[in-house]
Amino acid sequence: MKQELFYMLEHAGFGDNVHEIAAEGECRVLRLDDGSGEAFMTMYRVFEGVYLMYNDFHLKHCQSQYQNADTVLCIDHCREGRIEHENLLGGRYYMEAGDLRIDRRVHHAGTVHLPLSHYHGITIGFMQEAASASLAREMPAVPVHIEALSEKFCPENKEFLLRANEPLNQLFMQLYHVPKQIRPSYFKLKITELLLMLETLDPAACQEQRQYFPASQTDKIQEIHALLTADLSKNYTVEALSAQFGMPPATLRKIFKAVYGSPVYQYLKSYRMKAAAAMLISERKCSVAEIAQRLGYDNASKFSAAFRDVMGMTPQAYRSGREES
Repeated sequence: MKQELFYMLEHAGFGDNVHEIAAEGECRVLRLDDGSGEAFMTMYRVFEGVYLMYNDFHLKHCQSQYQNADTVLCIDHCREGRIEHENLLGGRYYMEAGDLRIDRRVHHAGTVHLPLSHYHGITIGFMQEAASASLAREMPAVPVHIEALSEKFCPENKEFLLRANEPLNQLFMQLYHVPKQIRPSYFKLKITELLLMLETLDPAACQEQRQYFPASQTDKIQEIHALLTADLSKNYTVEALSAQFGMPPATLRKIFKAVYGSPVYQYLKSYRMKAAAAMLISERKCSVAEIAQRLGYDNASKFSAAFRDVMGMTPQAYRSGREES
């Protein structure tokens, strides 16, 4: 692997909590160590100064120690899950499935939260000077200038957020399952296609105004989430939570959905049913009625209906099916 990629990894600064665990040819597998779970980043060198990285995170939060060299441009695509980021002014925003972000990684160090405890996506990174030189050398007919794209989408080091752009989303989806034998050439083709598409994109015409929330409010929502999930036998109303945490009900509902992707009651229903699914298998001596009570349902019929809504089958069928398998 070229020296410039070693430099990017070891000196441009992922931090001492990221370690290489495997390497083959132009590919490196990195692991992020964190007490709340594990994260793996599989990185491929595509051109000099250009890399593609698959991100597979299964954790609640992690500490990013990334230090930008001031010359990096990154394009992130979220395939599944949610991830919290913070802008230059301290406001927090959330990436979800189908979202695209372009940024210079200027404000990337700090605590990263994953509200659903998982995130899967792709990062395409450009070390601008080296990337521009290699693209001009290897793709001379392609009129792409990384520095110009950086200024176009990230003026004053702002991040650019794009949601539900079907052509770009489709391009990234094609990158998630690429046969090993064609990856190097395919990555070059798709990254070139991506850059050409970005050349034609007008940021002002397509950017969705994403909401940013003060850290004090999202921290409070995380406290509410911790309370709701600490004892699933207890039920809370939004009004009671509003009074307890000093947040207007409308604000609570709005920010909870922004952080966790679903309204409070819908999210908690799904959370309970997934917990019920695990209990049906791990605690086979417990009846469905007992599990229902432990999850805050006094009526087993209502519990069964809720379970079917979320899991697509009754608790009894779920337990029986797992026993057969």
